[in-house]
Amino acid sequence: MTPELALKHIWTLAGCDPVALHGVSLAGADPGLPSVYRVGTLASSTIAATGLAAAEYWRLRNGRGQQVSVQMRRALAAFRSERYLRIDDGAPPALRDPVTGFYETGDGRWIQLHTNFAHHLKGVLEVLGCDNGRESVAAAIRGWDGATLDRALADAGLCAALIRAPDEWAALEQAQAVARLPLFEIERIGDTPAEPPRHADADTGNDRPLAGVRVLDLTRIIAGPVAGRALAHHGADVLTINGPHLPNIAPLVIDNGRGKRSALVDLRDAAGCDTLRGLARDADVFLQAYRPGALAARGFGPDELARLRPGIVYVSVCAYGHTGPWARRRGFDSLVQSASGIAWAERAAAGSAEPRHLPCQALDHATGYLAAFGAMVALARRSREGGSWHVKVSLAQTGRWLQSFGLLADGQQAREVSLDDVRDCVASVQSEFGRVLGVQPAEELEQTPAFYALPPARIGAHDARWI
Repeated sequence: MTPELALKHIWTLAGCDPVALHGVSLAGADPGLPSVYRVGTLASSTIAATGLAAAEYWRLRNGRGQQVSVQMRRALAAFRSERYLRIDDGAPPALRDPVTGFYETGDGRWIQLHTNFAHHLKGVLEVLGCDNGRESVAAAIRGWDGATLDRALADAGLCAALIRAPDEWAALEQAQAVARLPLFEIERIGDTPAEPPRHADADTGNDRPLAGVRVLDLTRIIAGPVAGRALAHHGADVLTINGPHLPNIAPLVIDNGRGKRSALVDLRDAAGCDTLRGLARDADVFLQAYRPGALAARGFGPDELARLRPGIVYVSVCAYGHTGPWARRRGFDSLVQSASGIAWAERAAAGSAEPRHLPCQALDHATGYLAAFGAMVALARRSREGGSWHVKVSLAQTGRWLQSFGLLADGQQAREVSLDDVRDCVASVQSEFGRVLGVQPAEELEQTPAFYALPPARIGAHDARWI
């Protein structure tokens, strides 16, 4: 699979005009990072699709086309944005709790724990009946059968994954449910009049592709926030909504908060729900990454939003897919890699004792870009034919697509890429956190360059209102 063919697949699946593909230039080839998977192809194609969708939406407004180009090395830098983040030229920020990682079980298998949130760590320790710390956890896990522990942690609503080979994963009912799905879905969920793109702001001269598009971003960590960040760097007004009780990972708030405003809304009370409804009535895109059904239980499912705001583009991001027995299972990028055979394949290729993940959070980032792409395609459809739309993506669907690309026999021989190797891909901005060094958008649009109009802000720094 080449980046060009991968991009064509995305573009064709979305039903977009194939002629537009002539306006895209891709450079670079795998392996760009040490991996047997074609991570560079995944990065280049999903980012290029997002850039081209932005260019096409801009063309809808003013009739002008533009060239889009993506260099694979820049796309891979974007896929590692959290790794290259620096504050005031300090050390790389810590992203993981010490207990997070791989452990050998009593039957000789491996399981991965994900304990980056305090309540997840607490729950894991309670199930294991042990003290905090890797040694205590490792000793406790050696007393468990791997599959039994995997089920026990999942039943407790915690975050873990048994390391499976690809064929073992493929035999599971959840994998078969994912296999029946396309890479992403864009479905019409309501009938409304067409809404042409807003014209450029005469006062500010804002002629960016998504000028005037309002996005509510109810996501955390990486995949969903990357989608909101991509919409922001093409000019959308993105307002992140966090609950005051919900945990976050500080470096990711900074990295993925660039270009956005941030407000606090508590959906546990009626006043908070009223506030969100008021915001949604004037929004164009409602981006959420709660587990399937969680927001619908509070009255913010796709059908409810389509009635509240006819013409809404509702974007749903989840871990294991929106259907199947694992649909409501909590998951993160690394866990999906572990469950689906990716970590197994990397280990087998390396001949290492422990499982190995991809050299970046590729499923998170690719799914985020696909979510942004789907949102822009839906906005374009709304402008031409009207309607409310629901875009659905998941880490598992993205992972399955990556696995379909085939393996690179010597991919792990590629050299590691340090921050010094990508200095031309990063830039600094002053913020309330200090001087933030971050990776810049990888897609290059010749007429409307992608950029972050706002520095990252602390959670709740802004009012819950549209400007």
